[in-house]
Amino acid sequence: MANEKYQNKYRIPSNRWQGYDYGSNGCYFVTICTKNRFHYFGEIVENVETRFIASQQCMQIDNIEMRLIASPQGIIAKKIWFEIPNQFTFVLLDEFVIMPNHIHGILVFSKNDEIMEDTSKKGGITRGRNPMLYQELGRVIRWYKGRVSFECRSFGDFGWQERFYDRVIRNNHELENERVYIYNNQQKWKDDELYT
Repeated sequence: MANEKYQNKYRIPSNRWQGYDYGSNGCYFVTICTKNRFHYFGEIVENVETRFIASQQCMQIDNIEMRLIASPQGIIAKKIWFEIPNQFTFVLLDEFVIMPNHIHGILVFSKNDEIMEDTSKKGGITRGRNPMLYQELGRVIRWYKGRVSFECRSFGDFGWQERFYDRVIRNNHELENERVYIYNNQQKWKDDELYT
Protein backbone atom coordinates (compact mmCIF):
# COMPACT_ATOMS: atom_id res chain seq x y z
CA MET A 1 0.00 0.00 0.00
CA ALA A 2 2.78 2.45 0.92
CA ASN A 3 4.49 1.71 -2.40
CA GLU A 4 1.25 2.48 -4.27
CA LYS A 5 0.73 5.68 -2.30
CA TYR A 6 4.21 7.06 -2.98
CA GLN A 7 4.65 5.25 -6.32
CA ASN A 8 8.05 3.89 -5.16
CA LYS A 9 9.36 7.48 -5.04
CA TYR A 10 11.03 7.03 -1.64
CA ARG A 11 12.03 3.41 -1.98
CA ILE A 12 15.79 2.77 -2.10
CA PRO A 13 16.55 -0.31 -4.19
CA SER A 14 18.68 -2.95 -2.52
CA ASN A 15 22.03 -3.88 -3.98
CA ARG A 16 21.74 -7.34 -2.40
CA TRP A 17 21.48 -10.59 -4.31
CA GLN A 18 17.74 -11.26 -4.26
CA GLY A 19 16.82 -14.62 -2.75
CA TYR A 20 20.31 -15.32 -1.39
CA ASP A 21 20.66 -16.40 2.25
CA TYR A 22 23.20 -13.97 3.73
CA GLY A 23 23.63 -16.32 6.67
CA SER A 24 24.94 -19.19 4.56
CA ASN A 25 28.55 -20.31 4.48
CA GLY A 26 30.69 -18.40 2.02
CA CYS A 27 32.85 -15.32 1.53
CA TYR A 28 31.51 -11.77 1.67
CA PHE A 29 33.29 -8.61 0.48
CA VAL A 30 32.14 -5.66 2.60
CA THR A 31 32.62 -1.89 2.34
CA ILE A 32 31.42 0.40 5.13
CA CYS A 33 31.70 4.19 4.73
CA THR A 34 31.76 6.91 7.35
CA LYS A 35 28.97 9.46 7.54
CA ASN A 36 29.35 12.04 4.77
CA ARG A 37 32.60 10.25 3.89
CA PHE A 38 34.41 12.28 6.52
CA HIS A 39 38.03 11.26 7.19
CA TYR A 40 37.52 9.93 10.71
CA PHE A 41 40.07 7.13 10.39
CA GLY A 42 43.20 9.09 9.45
CA GLU A 43 45.02 10.13 6.30
CA ILE A 44 46.96 8.34 3.56
CA VAL A 45 50.53 9.66 3.31
CA GLU A 46 53.78 8.68 1.67
CA ASN A 47 55.75 6.20 3.72
CA VAL A 48 58.42 8.47 5.24
CA GLU A 49 60.77 5.54 5.91
CA THR A 50 60.85 4.59 2.22
CA ARG A 51 61.58 8.17 1.12
CA PHE A 52 64.30 8.54 3.79
CA ILE A 53 66.09 5.37 2.67
CA ALA A 54 65.87 6.49 -0.97
CA SER A 55 67.32 9.93 -0.20
CA GLN A 56 70.15 8.46 1.91
CA GLN A 57 71.15 6.10 -0.88
CA CYS A 58 70.51 8.63 -3.69
CA MET A 59 67.94 6.28 -5.19
CA GLN A 60 65.07 7.26 -7.43
CA ILE A 61 61.87 5.53 -6.40
CA ASP A 62 59.13 5.81 -8.99
CA ASN A 63 56.40 4.37 -6.80
CA ILE A 64 56.55 5.66 -3.23
CA GLU A 65 54.64 3.44 -0.84
CA MET A 66 51.50 4.96 0.67
CA ARG A 67 50.05 4.07 4.05
CA LEU A 68 47.37 5.19 6.48
CA ILE A 69 48.38 7.25 9.50
CA ALA A 70 45.52 6.12 11.70
CA SER A 71 43.59 8.43 13.99
CA PRO A 72 42.35 7.12 17.36
CA GLN A 73 39.06 6.25 15.61
CA GLY A 74 40.99 4.36 12.93
CA ILE A 75 42.85 2.39 15.57
CA ILE A 76 39.53 1.51 17.21
CA ALA A 77 37.95 0.48 13.89
CA LYS A 78 40.86 -1.88 13.23
CA LYS A 79 40.84 -3.32 16.77
CA ILE A 80 37.09 -4.01 16.70
CA TRP A 81 37.32 -5.66 13.26
CA PHE A 82 39.71 -8.23 14.68
CA GLU A 83 37.27 -8.88 17.55
CA ILE A 84 34.50 -10.03 15.19
CA PRO A 85 35.42 -13.76 15.49
CA ASN A 86 35.25 -13.47 19.29
CA GLN A 87 31.65 -12.26 19.00
CA PHE A 88 30.64 -14.49 16.06
CA THR A 89 32.47 -17.80 16.26
CA PHE A 90 31.37 -18.80 12.75
CA VAL A 91 33.18 -15.83 11.14
CA LEU A 92 36.75 -16.03 9.87
CA LEU A 93 38.60 -12.90 8.78
CA ASP A 94 40.39 -12.58 5.46
CA GLU A 95 41.96 -9.47 3.86
CA PHE A 96 41.11 -6.11 5.47
CA VAL A 97 42.09 -2.44 5.11
CA ILE A 98 41.17 0.83 6.77
CA MET A 99 40.99 3.91 4.57
CA PRO A 100 40.41 7.51 5.70
CA ASN A 101 36.64 7.33 5.20
CA HIS A 102 35.79 3.66 4.78
CA ILE A 103 36.86 0.11 5.44
CA HIS A 104 37.02 -2.92 3.15
CA GLY A 105 37.09 -6.45 4.42
CA ILE A 106 36.36 -10.04 3.54
CA LEU A 107 34.36 -12.09 6.01
CA VAL A 108 34.19 -15.88 5.66
CA PHE A 109 31.20 -17.65 7.20
CA SER A 110 32.02 -21.19 8.29
CA LYS A 111 29.06 -22.53 10.25
CA ASN A 112 28.66 -26.00 11.62
CA ASP A 113 25.30 -27.67 12.36
CA GLU A 114 25.14 -26.28 15.92
CA ILE A 115 25.17 -22.69 14.65
CA MET A 116 22.49 -23.34 12.00
CA GLU A 117 19.66 -22.98 14.50
CA ASP A 118 15.92 -22.53 14.14
CA THR A 119 14.96 -18.97 15.11
CA SER A 120 11.26 -19.38 14.35
CA LYS A 121 10.42 -20.11 18.00
CA LYS A 122 12.39 -17.16 19.38
CA GLY A 123 11.90 -13.43 19.37
CA GLY A 124 8.95 -12.87 21.70
CA ILE A 125 6.38 -10.70 19.99
CA THR A 126 8.44 -10.55 16.79
CA ARG A 127 8.11 -14.35 16.36
CA GLY A 128 11.55 -14.80 14.82
CA ARG A 129 11.46 -11.67 12.65
CA ASN A 130 13.94 -9.86 14.90
CA PRO A 131 17.08 -9.39 12.72
CA MET A 132 19.35 -9.65 15.76
CA LEU A 133 18.37 -13.33 16.17
CA TYR A 134 19.85 -14.39 12.85
CA GLN A 135 23.48 -15.36 12.36
CA GLU A 136 23.82 -13.45 9.10
CA LEU A 137 25.94 -10.73 7.50
CA GLY A 138 23.67 -7.83 8.48
CA ARG A 139 23.89 -8.74 12.15
CA VAL A 140 27.69 -8.96 12.05
CA ILE A 141 27.96 -5.54 10.39
CA ARG A 142 25.41 -3.97 12.79
CA TRP A 143 27.45 -5.26 15.73
CA TYR A 144 30.71 -3.97 14.23
CA LYS A 145 29.35 -0.52 13.43
CA GLY A 146 27.64 -0.23 16.81
CA ARG A 147 30.74 -1.29 18.72
CA VAL A 148 33.01 1.12 16.83
CA SER A 149 30.50 3.95 17.36
CA PHE A 150 30.34 3.17 21.08
CA GLU A 151 34.13 3.10 21.44
CA CYS A 152 34.47 6.37 19.46
CA ARG A 153 31.86 8.29 21.49
CA SER A 154 34.53 10.17 23.49
CA PHE A 155 35.96 11.66 20.28
CA GLY A 156 32.87 13.72 19.58
CA ASP A 157 31.15 13.66 16.20
CA PHE A 158 31.59 10.19 14.68
CA GLY A 159 29.16 8.36 12.48
CA TRP A 160 28.71 5.70 9.84
CA GLN A 161 26.80 5.89 6.59
CA GLU A 162 23.48 4.12 7.21
CA ARG A 163 23.92 1.33 4.70
CA PHE A 164 26.89 -0.78 3.68
CA TYR A 165 27.97 -2.41 0.44
CA ASP A 166 28.39 -6.16 0.24
CA ARG A 167 29.15 -8.65 -2.47
CA VAL A 168 28.88 -12.40 -2.27
CA ILE A 169 32.16 -13.82 -3.55
CA ARG A 170 31.21 -16.67 -5.88
CA ASN A 171 34.50 -18.37 -6.73
CA ASN A 172 38.24 -18.42 -6.03
CA HIS A 173 38.99 -16.06 -8.92
CA GLU A 174 36.69 -13.39 -7.45
CA LEU A 175 38.15 -14.00 -4.00
CA GLU A 176 41.68 -13.43 -5.26
CA ASN A 177 40.61 -10.27 -7.16
CA GLU A 178 38.99 -8.82 -4.02
CA ARG A 179 42.07 -9.66 -1.93
CA VAL A 180 44.35 -7.86 -4.41
CA TYR A 181 41.98 -4.87 -4.52
CA ILE A 182 41.97 -4.56 -0.73
CA TYR A 183 45.74 -5.11 -0.46
CA ASN A 184 46.46 -2.33 -3.00
CA ASN A 185 43.74 0.06 -1.83
CA GLN A 186 45.99 2.46 0.11
CA GLN A 187 48.43 2.67 -2.82
CA LYS A 188 45.62 3.69 -5.17
CA TRP A 189 43.83 6.07 -2.80
CA LYS A 190 43.78 9.05 -5.18
CA ASP A 191 42.12 6.91 -7.86
CA ASP A 192 39.55 5.49 -5.43
CA GLU A 193 35.90 6.37 -6.10
CA LEU A 194 35.59 7.15 -2.37
CA TYR A 195 38.53 9.59 -2.46
CA THR A 196 37.52 13.04 -1.22
